[in-house]
Amino acid sequence: MFNTTTNPFEQEEVETILDSVWVVMLYNDEVNTFDWVIECLVKYCGHDTLQAEQCAWFVHTKGRYPVKHGELEQLIPVCSALCDKGLAAKLEQ
Repeated sequence: MFNTTTNPFEQEEVETILDSVWVVMLYNDEVNTFDWVIECLVKYCGHDTLQAEQCAWFVHTKGRYPVKHGELEQLIPVCSALCDKGLAAKLEQ
């Protein structure tokens, strides 16, 4: 009924993997246009236009959306660039 074999991952390894996953969370605002948000997501997150458009719609309809995943050190400059361009972004774990 249930698989009784041991998990190939040790608890410590799983926790380390989970600790390294961060997101740049983009929040909706009433200031920035869709075109500006899309342009910034393409330039700073490396999205293609379609992906950036989809992210912008999710942010607009849900109020926030994780637009980039990765390790903290890689995401700090991305989040800073988005904020510098007037977008409401925050790093979250």
